[in-house]
Amino acid sequence: MRRCEIGGADPLVRAGPPGPATSSIDKASSRPTWAAAADQGSGPAWHSSIGERHIMNKLIEAALAAREQAHAPFSHFKVGAALEDENGRIFSGCNVENATYGLTICAERVAVFKAISEGARKFVAIAVAADADELTPPCGACRQILWEFCGDVEVTLVNLRGKTETFGLKDIFPRPFDASFL
Repeated sequence: MRRCEIGGADPLVRAGPPGPATSSIDKASSRPTWAAAADQGSGPAWHSSIGERHIMNKLIEAALAAREQAHAPFSHFKVGAALEDENGRIFSGCNVENATYGLTICAERVAVFKAISEGARKFVAIAVAADADELTPPCGACRQILWEFCGDVEVTLVNLRGKTETFGLKDIFPRPFDASFL
């Protein structure tokens, strides 16, 4: 698991088990510093190349924008997800609740199904955005769908205050069921 500091002077990944990820708010724009930094061409601390930082900023921004489209009249818990394929295309999704609850679909699954329906087949990263102090990982059903279609994809969790955490799917889904068991 990698945690990162957003808005610090050193844009390098902090590896290993350091303390909790931290972030700050850009006072001029009232946006998380990673979002404000994206406007100036710099970016989050978890990638070392400028191109990768730009893509991750776009992925996070797409997840945050998708969150705004969520239909969550029952839980009021809006979630957005953005999935990047091997060609750099980004597919977004939001949670869509239903009065029967069981037919509700999570943002991550919407993003995966949208990508598959548009012909994407290989994925490199997903960002998941929610408004919670604790970063919100994918639920069990989403982990299974992500594993089936994306493998050990890079997962970045983000909240509205700019706190992030990035890890491989296998870190939170250590013994997945897949076609090899059939």
